[in-house]
Amino acid sequence: MSEHKLLPHGEDLRRAVRWLSEQHRYDSHAIEEASQRFCLSPLDEEFLLQHWLQRSEEGR
Repeated sequence: MSEHKLLPHGEDLRRAVRWLSEQHRYDSHAIEEASQRFCLSPLDEEFLLQHWLQRSEEGR
């Protein structure tokens, strides 16, 4: 849930995904940092871990 009342639900997750893409970092440490930086819920962090890490493994 967004800590900013004016941001729509899910905006923090979108910002985290954008930040991860800009950083070109796709590991669990980067996801943890994004989760803290954008105040993501545990479910949002788990979503990123499952989908981001799966995507990076498929690219190998």
